[in-house]
This record gives sequence, structure tokens and C-alpha cells, in this order.
Amino acid sequence: MQNPFIVGEKIYLRPIEIEDIDNYVARLNDEEVRLYLSMFTPFNKIREKEWVENLYKDEKNIALGIMVKEDDKLIGNIGMHRISIPNRHAVLGIFIGDKTCWSKGYGTEALNLMLRYGFDQLNLHRVYLTVISFNPRAIRAYEKAGFVREGVYREHIYRNGKYHDLYVMSILENEWRQKNGVS
Repeated sequence: MQNPFIVGEKIYLRPIEIEDIDNYVARLNDEEVRLYLSMFTPFNKIREKEWVENLYKDEKNIALGIMVKEDDKLIGNIGMHRISIPNRHAVLGIFIGDKTCWSKGYGTEALNLMLRYGFDQLNLHRVYLTVISFNPRAIRAYEKAGFVREGVYREHIYRNGKYHDLYVMSILENEWRQKNGVS
């Protein structure tokens, strides 16, 4: 394992490094991967390097690479963003850019590890996210982790010549604790 920060069963989460840039650029420029993200402009090493260099400059963002334990392969990232200490909430973002790793449970495990960190270490009360309505794989993973749909931005995202809804989903600390049998 390379610099593990949070260790799970099949994956571990580690800080993102400059050396990860090539991996992320290739994955984020893949049309099928990008379809499910809110990004629509091309990525290059300059843009990704700026992002990585700014990740750990404050305590409002914690982003971690998602690594498969069996082969130490970087497959995506997950993070808590716009962390609000006074309000005890954060926005969760995740992407699995390695399409060979889709539908294998890695995203669900990463969500559970990050939620545990958010509630147990960051003392968050609420974690929320947005997801495009035509991404059933992500919606299923979020629901498995305990997120509930609380709102919708109607026809908010334009993809492939049509407008699509953007769902707002969240999970509260007590819901997470109850779901996971943690007091």
C-alpha cells in the first residue's frame, strides 16, 4: 500500500499526489467517464497540477485517491468539499475513472469509508451531493450508503442534446450511525 490514510476491505484511500496527474487527465478526458460528471471542458496536466497543488492548502477540502488493495491501482478519487465547520456539513464528490472497476463495489466501499471519516473524525452532521438523473449506478451506490433524495434541480444539466434533472441527496449523522449500528 502506498501511503494509506483510510484502509478498507478491498480498497484504501490515500492522499492524491502530483504523480497521479497523468492517470486523472486520461480518465477525465474519456467521454464515457465525463458524461456522468459536471465537467465539460478538456483536462490537461496544467489544470490537474493546479488542482492537486491547491487540494491541501486549506481545511475546506479533503480529497483522496481510491486504490485497489490487490494490485495498488489508482481507480478514482473521493472527497469532502466545502467543509463548513460551524454548520458541520460538507459536499461529497466521487468518481471511479477506471471503467474496468465499475459495478464492483469499490464506489460503495469508498463512500462508506469516507462517511465514517466525515462523521467520526470531522464531526460532520450532514453530507450531501448531487447526481445526474441518468446515472443509476451512482444513485444505487448512494442509496446503499444511506443517502436519501431530498430535492431536484429540474432540467439543470445539458448532455447529448437534452436537459436532465440533477438530484440532491444527503445523509445525516444519526441516519448513518443507525444504518451502520454505530453509536
